[in-house]
Amino acid sequence: MKVIVGLGNPGIKYALTRHNIGFWVVDQLSEKWGIPCDRDRWKASVGEGRVGGEKVVLIKPETYMNLSGQSVAPALNWLKGDIDDLVIVYDDLDLPVGKIRLRLKGSAGGHNGMKSLIASLGTMEIKRIKIGIGRPPHPISVSDYVLSRFGKEEELPVAESVSQATEAIAEWMETPFIEVMNRFNGK
Repeated sequence: MKVIVGLGNPGIKYALTRHNIGFWVVDQLSEKWGIPCDRDRWKASVGEGRVGGEKVVLIKPETYMNLSGQSVAPALNWLKGDIDDLVIVYDDLDLPVGKIRLRLKGSAGGHNGMKSLIASLGTMEIKRIKIGIGRPPHPISVSDYVLSRFGKEEELPVAESVSQATEAIAEWMETPFIEVMNRFNGK
């Protein structure tokens, strides 16, 4: 089983913001695999299906970013999933727009969604795909920046990074995550 979680905030108001890039990856996977995220479970929009004979669960928490763990921990528990079955996709201020970085584990690095997940799951050993959104230009606050939309000049690199993250997850279906990580981090 693979449990793929994209982090973001629910609702139209946030749909196109930088903080919702994790949702965009789950939406792309949903379309690619024909697994609609049309069920409400675990305080999330959920899609369940099979890819290459393996069960796949797509999750977009509806708890708002800072409470993501309140959705993911109960889902993983109910599914009887192992932490090794889980990957989290989210935005990263420390990566430039258009870059992705895969990690096997690590701290939250200041990301409130990851802080919530680490606290709720009781481990930092969570596979993750971080998608760069860049740092805010001064004097914009971080909170205003992550809730803003990408500029016109950022649209192509953002689309490419979302596609790369989607491709990495699709590859993880058949390849150990560390091999996928080594390949995609080298790009």
